Formats: sequence, C-alpha cells, structure tokens
Amino acid sequence: MIQVRPAGERGRTDWGWLDSRHTFSFGEYYDAAHLGFRALRVINDDRVEPGAGFGTHGHRDMEILSYVLEGALAHKDSSGGGGVIRPGEIQFMRAGTGITHSEYNDSKVDPVHFLQIWIVPDTQGLKPSYGQRPFDAEAAARGFVLLASRDGRDGSVQVQQDVDVRVTRLAAGERRELELRPGRHAWVHVARGRASLDGKPLGEGDGAAVSDEERLPLAGAEDAELLLFDLA
Repeated sequence: MIQVRPAGERGRTDWGWLDSRHTFSFGEYYDAAHLGFRALRVINDDRVEPGAGFGTHGHRDMEILSYVLEGALAHKDSSGGGGVIRPGEIQFMRAGTGITHSEYNDSKVDPVHFLQIWIVPDTQGLKPSYGQRPFDAEAAARGFVLLASRDGRDGSVQVQQDVDVRVTRLAAGERRELELRPGRHAWVHVARGRASLDGKPLGEGDGAAVSDEERLPLAGAEDAELLLFDLA
C-alpha cells in the first residue's frame, strides 16, 4: 500500500526570514491525520534568509538530522558540537537528556534550503551528542547511499532507532529499486525534482507512506533527489 502526501497539503510557517513546510504536525500546525509515520516524527522543508536563523533553544529525547540542499547552515550546541553543514553532508544531533542549540544561515548573501528530520529514539535519557559526516554524492547517483542507521554501518551516523535513512539521485528516465525486508515500512520524500514510485508520480516536496510492499520501484521524471526511510 502506498499513500501519497502531496507537498501542497503540508503545513506552513512563514516568519519572513523563515519559510517552512511541515510534512507532519509541528509547532502551531496540527493535523491529527499526519502526526508522523512509525518512528519518523518530523520532516520540515526549511528555507532561511541570509544571516537569519534559529536562536538558542532546547530539545530532549529526539534524534535530529539536518540535510542541506542549497547553501550552508551553521550549527552550535551545548554538547560542544558545531560546524557548517553544506550539500553532500549529513548532520546528526542526539538531544537525549536535554540539549540547547542554534542554527543560522552561514551566508549574509545567499539563502539556505535544508531538511530538518526528527526520529523518535527507542531509548530515552541518552547522553547528548553531535556528528557531521560527508556522503558519497557520486555513489548516490548510482544507487542508494546510507546516511543513518542503528549500527552506524558503512560510514553512516548512528541513531538510536531501527531505521535506515538513504539518499538516491535519479536522472530523467532512470530506474532504481530498493528491496524491503518482510514487515518493514518506508517513507519516501522527494527533496527536489520529480520522480515516480511504483508508477505514482511524485513532485518536489511530496512524500509517500509505504506498507505491505516488498520493494520501492523508483523512476526519475527529471533529475531528482530522494530520501528513503526504511522503518520498523
């Protein structure tokens, strides 16, 4: 079963300096039908104006990933973690027992476009931590690159949940397929471009919940970048 979540039906926060689209309920946007999917709690599609950003604020008991599509995002947190995240990198912050952090557009000239992703951990009260790693963008154009996993295999960041997060990049007309183990579920998010999932068209910002399927057959309608969440 595949259920498409159209980009145009997402929630929206517009604060002038921030234009954010919410796949699932977040902040002042509440939709009882879209509170998350399995352990995936948040996908926020954020665009931040030059020099602006999120001041210091707190989180706890959440595994948080940042994925930059355009521009550069500066991060600093109370665990001692910090850096500038750019396209081709994945950033991870474990909120655990409690952490404060800030995120700002690192440029005074160019906007930054990034995805903020929250995953509910299967264990509470973990020690906060931070990680930032590059991934092989060329490999993503040939197949599926693992960004995050429970065991941190293949150079991915380690998250405290039974989830594999992958990225793939498809050219127009290109086909690719990811197999799912029995009993698994998936969420597919189109970060940019247009593609199809088992013949169902998906545009930029669209998502799709997948259950009771053995594979994810993907095809590029134009150059596209997709994140795939393989979930228990």
